Amino acid sequence: MRKSIGQWTFAVLLRCMALGVLFLSSCKIDNDIPYPIVYGNITALEVEGQRAGEDGGNVQATISEQNRTVTLYVDDSVDLSELRITRLTVSNEAELIPDSAACQDYARFPRSGFASLDDLPLSMDTRMDFTQPVHFTLRTYQDYDWTVTVEQIIDRQIMLQNQIGNPIIDTNTRTVIIYVDSEQPLNAIKVTSFNLAGAHGTVAPDPTEFDTFDFSSPVDFYATYGWEEVSYRWRVYVYHQESSGAATGDVFARVTTASLNGSIQNGKTPVVEYKTQSESTWTELSSSAVSVSGTSFLASFSGLQASTTYQYRVSVDGVAGAEQSFTTAPATPLENGGFENWYMDGKVYIPNVSGSSFWGSGNPGAAQFLSNLTTPTSDAVSGQAALLESKDAVIKLGAGNIFTGDFALDGTNGILHFGQPFTTFPTALRFYYKYTSTTINKIGNSVGELENLRGRPDSCHVYIALSDKSEPYEIRTAPSKRQMFDKNDANIIAYGEFISAQTTSSYQQITIPLEYRANNRTPRYIVIVASASKYGDYFIGGVGSTLWLDEMELVYE
Repeated sequence: MRKSIGQWTFAVLLRCMALGVLFLSSCKIDNDIPYPIVYGNITALEVEGQRAGEDGGNVQATISEQNRTVTLYVDDSVDLSELRITRLTVSNEAELIPDSAACQDYARFPRSGFASLDDLPLSMDTRMDFTQPVHFTLRTYQDYDWTVTVEQIIDRQIMLQNQIGNPIIDTNTRTVIIYVDSEQPLNAIKVTSFNLAGAHGTVAPDPTEFDTFDFSSPVDFYATYGWEEVSYRWRVYVYHQESSGAATGDVFARVTTASLNGSIQNGKTPVVEYKTQSESTWTELSSSAVSVSGTSFLASFSGLQASTTYQYRVSVDGVAGAEQSFTTAPATPLENGGFENWYMDGKVYIPNVSGSSFWGSGNPGAAQFLSNLTTPTSDAVSGQAALLESKDAVIKLGAGNIFTGDFALDGTNGILHFGQPFTTFPTALRFYYKYTSTTINKIGNSVGELENLRGRPDSCHVYIALSDKSEPYEIRTAPSKRQMFDKNDANIIAYGEFISAQTTSSYQQITIPLEYRANNRTPRYIVIVASASKYGDYFIGGVGSTLWLDEMELVYE
């Protein structure tokens, strides 16, 4: 999905006015009109055996239009060297040109997108070799090169009676080292799982079929993957290790929650207690907040206080482990979220207190030639609010907007940097808004299928993202080098959005929940973007569409 924030400068208008008189130097007419820019994007890609990554999340492929990359994961049931694509859809009816070296049969690979194999003639063959990243070219009026990476996850689940920690698995030498408690006899070990070749593979002999198995000396097993008939020899070593019975683990703390991922001897049950430093009494986590799987456990803390140090300890068999600590993240407020502070820089309204650059807008590009697109207004829930209005720039639409970041000019177009430094974990964005929607009557150049939006109601758009990228996102609105914000970017930790085409006469309160895609990564930047015209960065929208925003805040629950 394309994301939005309209930016516009009227240098184009001035340039056109300077061409008030045209001269014809000869009768010869050259056809030097450039081709329109029509993007070729992969919009969906699915393969056999597709699954979520090791950290969970969506099964769907991660598609980055900005980087033109696709990343997806498959299980151990498929052969990467001849993996069948079951769905591959593209934008703007782009011609699909696959990597000939990767195709099982290049001549029989489809040259256009397809939603399912049922849409293709039986003669088509979509198998490709994904043992290395594969390149596709999508051809419209231009060529767009895409890279598809498929990662295979072989989930080797191995669990022995009284096992300590996870096994050490070396896939190069095909060796496995497993430690068990010193009191466990090596010649009589109960094996509950032994998936050396993954969930879809087989192992011979299968130690789970025996009441106990003898590991007093190294044992050879023959593993066959789900896609092969060839067996590979693995050697398994089982050793004794002294165990105190204590659990170990690491805490990832957020604002009001934290998670403890730990290791424990197989068959043991951890009891987790915690308290603040100033308290003398320990609070025990409920059993529902602690889950155990083999030698791993997960404990979830909730209802914590921001910026507070907690102590915790894990007990096993009534013996408490060492006391350890963690500190929760701060509940950082949103700067100028009530939009009370504004100042003038010449003719330009700046939505910050003087000296701050937290909020930006397209005003620097528009105010000198038209007027400000984003202004303060007393029509507010309290004090002042931000008024974002999409205006007629004759040649293009100027969409009212506000965002965390800054704006600069690139000739006649805008360069934006989305994101301000931010290192904590809100759960939602809450604000008041009202909106006047008009009919979309302005369409920018080289917008492809978005041309079909003409005549439809305009929509406002507000979104929030947390990113651990090392720098802000650079946004470019020039059609020839257009670069938009991609909510599916791999660095996005959490995301939420609000879209509406409904006209509202009074302020309504909206809460946008943040959906976290990773629970063990810390943000570096916060991106908040609002626009009176959802597709304003394509210069698409309705003149007069107006969005009021007030009392915007970050929620920590």
